[in-house]
Amino acid sequence: MNFALILFILLLVSGGIWLVDAFLLKPKRAPGGKDPWWVEYGSSFFPVILVVFLLRSFVAEPFKIPSGSMIPTLQVGDFILVNKYAYGIRLPVIDKKIIDVGEPQRGDVMVFRYPEDPSLDYIKRVVGVPGDTVAYQDKKLTVNGQPVETRQVEDYLHPERLYYSRQFTEKVGAIEHRTLNDEDAPPFIMGASQFPLRENCSYDNAGVVCKVPAGHYFMMGDNRDNSRDSRYWGFVPEQNIVGKAFFIWFNFNDLKRIGSFQ
Repeated sequence: MNFALILFILLLVSGGIWLVDAFLLKPKRAPGGKDPWWVEYGSSFFPVILVVFLLRSFVAEPFKIPSGSMIPTLQVGDFILVNKYAYGIRLPVIDKKIIDVGEPQRGDVMVFRYPEDPSLDYIKRVVGVPGDTVAYQDKKLTVNGQPVETRQVEDYLHPERLYYSRQFTEKVGAIEHRTLNDEDAPPFIMGASQFPLRENCSYDNAGVVCKVPAGHYFMMGDNRDNSRDSRYWGFVPEQNIVGKAFFIWFNFNDLKRIGSFQ
């Protein structure tokens, strides 16, 4: 469901009602006369819808985390805010960038429209930017031939499944975060699709090596063995970017997670 389009249509309808009433109907009504119900509701909702539309389109948009691909950074059920202007000002609905503010950096957690189905929003971490060579082989990440700084820490207990994953601190770009690996999961990539620019990637029993093309980004989940990401479906085009995730504002199951985003 395209919520931005629905909100835009509601804005046009309520705004049209407000304009028609203000310039055509209201001057003809008797002083003190009661507004028709459709005018009363339309005019009342217009400023509310306008404020929500502007905030959601240009400032921040809320999202709910639906899967465990970003554990331990983000948990299922986290409600997050996404900065809509960090990577440029875009026109609502058509998502065309009109003002260039900044570009995604390695380590950013980014929301984007899933390349194989743009009606779906995905969230992953930026690992490779245009021109980078990203290799994930034998469960070790390198960028442009340089191993990413990692350090193994205490194992992570998945509370719902009651099993442990190996946990690491990892520094991609300037961002330090934690990642998970399951010791019994294979390193090779099974089921990669025939995505656009697939010729930029090579697969073997150790994993994958990709050269990130211009205008695209290589994304990975922090829960490395439980994330379908750029290793499987390819690169994220610049035009699919939604914004930069930056804050957990609620979680019904764990109030301590509010504000805990890294």
